[in-house]
Amino acid sequence: MHVFLAPLALLLERLFGYPSPVYKAIRHPVVWMGALLDWLDKTLNKGTHQRLKGVLALLILLAVTAAITVAIHLGLSLIPFGWVIEAIFATTLLAQKELARAVRAVADALDTSLEAGRRQVSQIVGRDPETLDSAGVSRAAIESLAESTSDGIIAPLFWLVLGGLPGIALYKAINTADSMIGHKTERHLQFGWAAARLDDLVNWLPARLSALLVAGAAFWVTGAEAEKAWTTALRDARKHASPNAGWPEAAFAGALGYTLGGPRSYAGETIDLPSLGNGRRDLGPADIRNALALYGMVLNLALGFALAIAVLLYR
Repeated sequence: MHVFLAPLALLLERLFGYPSPVYKAIRHPVVWMGALLDWLDKTLNKGTHQRLKGVLALLILLAVTAAITVAIHLGLSLIPFGWVIEAIFATTLLAQKELARAVRAVADALDTSLEAGRRQVSQIVGRDPETLDSAGVSRAAIESLAESTSDGIIAPLFWLVLGGLPGIALYKAINTADSMIGHKTERHLQFGWAAARLDDLVNWLPARLSALLVAGAAFWVTGAEAEKAWTTALRDARKHASPNAGWPEAAFAGALGYTLGGPRSYAGETIDLPSLGNGRRDLGPADIRNALALYGMVLNLALGFALAIAVLLYR
């Protein structure tokens, strides 16, 4: 694996994202993973021994993903500058550009009307949009931005650095499985057990690295506070139901002086979740854009560290 694979992939995806014509023509690797997992769910998730069948489904997904990506990696290693092509493939499994676009669209929609903001935020969160006021829409967008900074960028980058294209692809397969079957619904409580537990494991270190990067980025963003980012993460991350999602969310809240989390509604049911941070809750479009500025600096730091690691290894 070439040492500059990860920083090149990170830079290319940030600049170009996943081109719409390519998506229309062949969809997206995560869509392919989701299609296989959906078939496995329908085929195996029935009768008895659902937890064991869920383990089998996850193993099949990972085996198929590994077989394809290892073959691509080995094939490209045989040709000059094959690592550049591998980096291009890896860009499909990062989400810097699309995440920024989706969150910025919520701020722009809120500038138009609350209803427009609700419609836009429903594209990135699962909570009931009709229950959200302007501050609720803004918090939802920022919470999604914070959590996705970890599991959409930093975690995939972490596994790309460690394992090249197979590493990032296996991570995305696990993350996709968790998002599809890892929820504690009656249908997936047992079948999705393995996917949820493995996702917790592969995100454990990247989530905490994300909080550190947020704290570091806060040094360079006007109005953000690096020390509060880290101390808030240390204090409040454990309040979150997820062992990992609370770290980037609490770090964003502390850095920007916000309060995130709290009660929210899903499918008509209000769930009383803990708050992260002790700042303002009455947020608006400008606060979303402040969070995006912090996010942009996190991406700069991530690229800088990836380059530094590559240079050290190259020497």
